[in-house]
Amino acid sequence: MPAKPTKKTIAPSRPAPSSSRSVPSWTGLGQYGDSTAQKRLTRWLCGTNNTCVPVETENFTENINWKIFRIMAEFVEGFEFLSKLKNEVTVFGSARSSMADPYYAIAKHLGYLCGKGGFTVITGGGPGIMEAANWGAFDAGGESIGIDIELPMEQRKNQYITRSIGFHYFFTRKVMLSASSQAYVYFPGGFGTLDELFEMVTLIQTGKMSDQIPVILVGKKYWQPMIEWLHDSVYNEFHDIGAQDLDLFHLVDTAEEAFEMIKKTKERIL
Repeated sequence: MPAKPTKKTIAPSRPAPSSSRSVPSWTGLGQYGDSTAQKRLTRWLCGTNNTCVPVETENFTENINWKIFRIMAEFVEGFEFLSKLKNEVTVFGSARSSMADPYYAIAKHLGYLCGKGGFTVITGGGPGIMEAANWGAFDAGGESIGIDIELPMEQRKNQYITRSIGFHYFFTRKVMLSASSQAYVYFPGGFGTLDELFEMVTLIQTGKMSDQIPVILVGKKYWQPMIEWLHDSVYNEFHDIGAQDLDLFHLVDTAEEAFEMIKKTKERIL
């Protein structure tokens, strides 16, 4: 005669508090095992003291030994994306600029002129000056490109982009923003804009990029003090740059002036 099956005992969902509980604390928190359904489906690691903590599966792309492949993939995808574009002009500027900012209107007008003139407008894809330039190109029926960055708490892509690509790493995105354009336009901006500006002039200064690619600074009131500091202090007093390095910048005040310089540039091949 077969043995009688043993009756299963179901533990209560909220066991009474006890200093020597026989059931594990499946949350690793609280006194009464008050886990949610999502936590109950988590993998758990339980110690000898009957306290369990969730085990998080490591994302292999964040492992230091695998990050190189994610970086390589971003470069490959980025260059493939850029290879399909032509007559690119990259516009930099503050993400904090509002429509009330006069430079917002200038950036939008420049984007429109570039779009009508057959140029592809590339920005970092975000708000502010980037949005304005994309908006102008979009209204002109031109190519409006966003080279976006993935941020944990913020959506960077503005609504006037016709094509975009996102990046996890700032440095891979930075390479794409500087890789293929035939002109670079800088509106007033913060650390990011200044970072991109000085990287660009360094590439030109060291011969890694042609000096025939103009670096255009829009807004004399904003940029003139920096140019004077470079001339008076960095060059004249400390001799840390050469006189010819001061010619790497082209200072303008209007969208029309910037566009006149852009029209003279030639297609740049990757």
